[in-house]
Amino acid sequence: MTGSTITDTIRIALAQLDPTVGDIAGNLEKARAARSRAAEEGVDLLVLTELFLCGYPPEDLVLKPAFIAACGRALQALAEDTADGGPGVVIGFPREEDGRRYNSVALLDAGRIVAVRDKVDLPNYAEFDEKRVFAAGPMPGPVNFRGVRLGLPICEDLWNDLGVCETLAESGAELLLVPNGSPYYRGKLDVRQQVVIRQVIESGLPIVFVNQLGGQDELVFDGASFVIGADKTLALQMPQFEEAIVVSTWRRAGEGWRCEPGPFATIPVGEASDYAACMLGLRDYVNKNGFQEIVIGLSGGIDSAVCAALAVDALGAERVRAIMLPYRYTSEHSLRDAKECAAALGCRYDTVPIAGPVEGFAAALEQTFDGDSGGVTEENLQSRTRGTILMAVSNRFGSMVVTTGNKSEMSVGYATLYGDMNGGFNPIKDLYKMQVYALARWRNTARPAGALGPEGEVIPPNIIEKAPSAELREDQTDQDSLPAYPVLDDILECLVEKEMALEDIVARGHEGEIVRRIENLLYIAEYKRRQAAPGVKITRKNFGRDRRYPITNRFRDVL
Repeated sequence: MTGSTITDTIRIALAQLDPTVGDIAGNLEKARAARSRAAEEGVDLLVLTELFLCGYPPEDLVLKPAFIAACGRALQALAEDTADGGPGVVIGFPREEDGRRYNSVALLDAGRIVAVRDKVDLPNYAEFDEKRVFAAGPMPGPVNFRGVRLGLPICEDLWNDLGVCETLAESGAELLLVPNGSPYYRGKLDVRQQVVIRQVIESGLPIVFVNQLGGQDELVFDGASFVIGADKTLALQMPQFEEAIVVSTWRRAGEGWRCEPGPFATIPVGEASDYAACMLGLRDYVNKNGFQEIVIGLSGGIDSAVCAALAVDALGAERVRAIMLPYRYTSEHSLRDAKECAAALGCRYDTVPIAGPVEGFAAALEQTFDGDSGGVTEENLQSRTRGTILMAVSNRFGSMVVTTGNKSEMSVGYATLYGDMNGGFNPIKDLYKMQVYALARWRNTARPAGALGPEGEVIPPNIIEKAPSAELREDQTDQDSLPAYPVLDDILECLVEKEMALEDIVARGHEGEIVRRIENLLYIAEYKRRQAAPGVKITRKNFGRDRRYPITNRFRDVL
């Protein structure tokens, strides 16, 4: 049926690919390659994702006229490709008309732009800020593709209660194709499928949900595209965290279209899903920003060990350089654990003692400090010396420093500016401490799909079992000044993710004074988090895009 009017069968290719924001020429070539592959499989229509031509989210790039113009030229070039009689294309792109910019999707066929539809509902919550740069489009009608009337709602148009899908059904759409840029958080796929089922019920139409794949700064798009039929059953499930093109075959059945079943990819859950998200986010951040390798301070602790495993899995051992930076408080077991971890991962491992520079700083400051540079000052000098050395290695070899602070530490400010916070990216930034432990245990029993690291145990058991410590003073442990991590993490999740009142947190069984103290630490650490490296979003509310609190802030809840 390619190139002719469709009667009772249509083959639609779902393409979940990994575009790069701003790489319009590269994204165009990805689209062309996908179309060529679709043509080889006898596909009628190729569906790409939201704003695919420019990458998503483009943020303020769409304010640049040259950016919009480049996207328009690429769209026209792709439209001209379709003059060959091969597959038509549905693709997202930004456009400008009468001084207003739109998040749009185009149907390309027979060498031309057949139709354009604009996003109606612009999300303005959590990581989304589209109302800042886009105008809302009008309520859309269906488009005609070779005799089939298609509805093309865009991402949020599916999630809202504005009635976009219902309107398309009432105006004659037979099938809904939805390009998406839906980022990952834990359990997000279930949420998406429930949203789609609701819209299937309201519209009576089958829905093709095509989602972007890849990392973009702090966001990870997990793909996991799917089809839900008019009977509300899952007809097709694409893999998560992998680029893929899957062809769906549709046949008229009575008054509507039915998708033939399969394939059904296995979707990772729990730690497997979070680990894959962190791995993909780190890989794309490093590769898309042009770094050839990364350097990481490997302390013998759980956080740096998990980050090292993620780095080797994402990039390969040959692109990872681990450095142990010992001082007088570094324990023998930490030296042993770090070395064993690097050996298990197969990455380069160096040792750079920091006693000389730390004592040099202390000597230089002795007069200024009236002879006393101990306590927290000495602890922070150690951390900042380590940060300086790692940044020096980065400068010398062009490698990116991976920073390793977890969400529990970042929440309460237990991190040193210009020290252990130095770095370009943090793959565990949105994982609480107990979640980091869970990932370590999981990775020692499984090797994720697409991982470049070795199978088997890659994090020495002693790293997982020992009490966590920054080792900045004699016999120090994290629990000297913080509640046990299971307690701390629960309080933080209540404060950050759930925005719960203190009295409700206490009602869960926590001590009032501890809850009050953690809330205060959370607020006063805001200035540090503003200066932290970006990191992968895993929870519903990460620091940065999702949680926008003022630095200067005297509000405290009353208990």
